[in-house]
Amino acid sequence: MILGLAGAMGLADAQAQNACQKIVLLGDVSMGHEWKAPIGQGWFFRVIPIQPANSSYSGWDLVVDRDPAAGFPDALLLATPPYNSINEREVGTTFGLRAQDAIGWNPRSFRFVTDPGEFEQAQAAYRELQRLGGLRASSGSGPASGATPAQAAATRKLIGLLRSGASGQFRIVDAHLAPGVADAQPYAETWALQSMKTRQAYESPGSTPTPLGQLHWIRFSISLWLPGSWKIPASIHATPSSCTD
Repeated sequence: MILGLAGAMGLADAQAQNACQKIVLLGDVSMGHEWKAPIGQGWFFRVIPIQPANSSYSGWDLVVDRDPAAGFPDALLLATPPYNSINEREVGTTFGLRAQDAIGWNPRSFRFVTDPGEFEQAQAAYRELQRLGGLRASSGSGPASGATPAQAAATRKLIGLLRSGASGQFRIVDAHLAPGVADAQPYAETWALQSMKTRQAYESPGSTPTPLGQLHWIRFSISLWLPGSWKIPASIHATPSSCTD
């Protein structure tokens, strides 16, 4: 009887730990503009313009941050490696992706930190790893080969702070773009083929076509699986869900 009760309690605990609330946010954003929505407990989801390192970049970064913003790196970037590399959080013409390839990578999955204290510590650990030069295309799964002892220690500390959190999915449902005229990169060929599955309209690139093209506007849905105890804004409908959906 005692063993049976213990087993039932263990199952109940496991089920409780895997109980989430799913919310879906809908929005659209134009080139150069930002979209944001509150998701509860002082957190905001943002879709912000990619800061152009050069004139060929267009698109948006997916960001989860406090309000007011706590600065770089945000809670989604921290929990969604690889760092300094092509990444599901960056919806744009970066790392050689053409506009049509960017919408073909659809949907996109990510994770984000939800505890404010862990977020602050993870930011500090990320900045320390950056200072030590250990963020070069880091996968976030462990210390990179050839890492110094200090880099390895900082990497382990950061990874340890990212074990908990929440997950999400970003899906583009419509897009307006000027397609790029370059050939697809080898790693983007699948996304190039999949791009036609997303509703889209081609628009003028301006004076002349460009290799990567431009993303002018997207409509999207964002699904978030938040902890069962999360205080969701009254304006947002939530449904019970498994955290692993």
